[in-house]
Amino acid sequence: MRHGLSPYSGSVNDTTLSGVSVLVAGAGLAGLAAARDLIARGATVTVIDVRDRVGGRVWTIRDGFTEHQHAEAGGDMIDEDQHEIRNLAAELGLKLSRILRGGFGYVRPDAAGHARILPRNAMRGWTRMAAELKALSNPYRLAERRWESPITADLARRSVSTWLDQVKADPELRATATGLRGFFLADPDELSLIALIDQFSDNDATGPGNMYRIEGGNDRLAAALAAPLGDRLHLSTDVVALSHRGKVVRVSVKNNRALAQINCDYAILALPATLLRRMPITPALPAQQHEAIARLKYGRATKTLLQFSKRFWRAPGRARAFGSPLPFGAVWDGNEEQRGRAGILSLLAGGGASDATQAIVAKHGARGLTDALDFLGSKGSELTASRQIVWEQDPFARGGYAYFDPGFDPALRGWLARPSGRLFFAGEHTSIKWPGYMNGAVESGRRAAAEVAAVHMAPVAT
Repeated sequence: MRHGLSPYSGSVNDTTLSGVSVLVAGAGLAGLAAARDLIARGATVTVIDVRDRVGGRVWTIRDGFTEHQHAEAGGDMIDEDQHEIRNLAAELGLKLSRILRGGFGYVRPDAAGHARILPRNAMRGWTRMAAELKALSNPYRLAERRWESPITADLARRSVSTWLDQVKADPELRATATGLRGFFLADPDELSLIALIDQFSDNDATGPGNMYRIEGGNDRLAAALAAPLGDRLHLSTDVVALSHRGKVVRVSVKNNRALAQINCDYAILALPATLLRRMPITPALPAQQHEAIARLKYGRATKTLLQFSKRFWRAPGRARAFGSPLPFGAVWDGNEEQRGRAGILSLLAGGGASDATQAIVAKHGARGLTDALDFLGSKGSELTASRQIVWEQDPFARGGYAYFDPGFDPALRGWLARPSGRLFFAGEHTSIKWPGYMNGAVESGRRAAAEVAAVHMAPVAT
């Protein structure tokens, strides 16, 4: 593709938005992808972010690790069928490294409570979950997976925990459901059943496919998107209020203690709902949109990065990634594509496991988690560095990513992405197919940019 632009961005001669000013709030992947497409269409773009870095919840940590290694504190894996982010990386000249070729294994506690790796046929847990959900998934498919359907509303009112009780689930099925908190960032009693059904009705029992990371760190994607912005990017800048009347959007921003106002034609709000619902917007958003943003939950998520002097977890025939219902959550090789004798294990504890893993570290330090990994051969290993990131304590995220609880009305889901006048919305939480994923963020930003162009070019009613 010429000049690194996809056909959806418009050609270099595209003047669809020439002379149009757009403010993008949020310099995560959603906001940066939106800015790229807007500029390609000729718009004058300003991007602001309250953080002192770009990327949002995509954050590659390099400081503190030996042998110049790095690992992902946030968004980590890119799936085979996530074409939007893969194509964007290619357009920007970034390479992908294939990872975790052995897929995910599963770890369960034995009768004595010790972690044990299940045999390689452990995919039966995923297959069995799909089979158990089939009776409920079929009506959902008949509704064409519409979230405004009464079928969906009925399913959404139940929690996964309630469903497990209704089907008299055995310990194996319950353990599988609990282990999924590393995926949804919510425990079975917190998660709406519709979230589980939606996942399995789409993917059936196939499980994850090939997975990748961006060579050199996922933050290279954000950096490449941000580089052309120059002085149009303003970091450490907070949106404190916004008004949209007539043909003007007025955005009040604060940098340190200095207040300023930016006037623009349109605004894209690529912020987590946790921040968006705290922002004064005048006139107020429609009641349904306000409720959708206000009620959306974000999962507790603690990411722990443990660097060891050697990669003891590698063994012939053994997977390099494991899901589990245990306090440390899911664990995988965090930098297998990097050189060096040392290696980094990434642990993601979602939902209640986030609280549990924090408690372990508070009491025993990072070594407490190392001891919990004895099933991989960690006993006596040398821990050279560690970092722990608690996303629910991050003031600019307030959680890992969005999930749907039984109190969320599924008919409101579409309102998360619906434009309101000259305001447009992006972010992983607005994605239908890829919520919680980097791919969902990229797609949502591109969609919002295309919506701005569509609205701007729409004929004026007379």
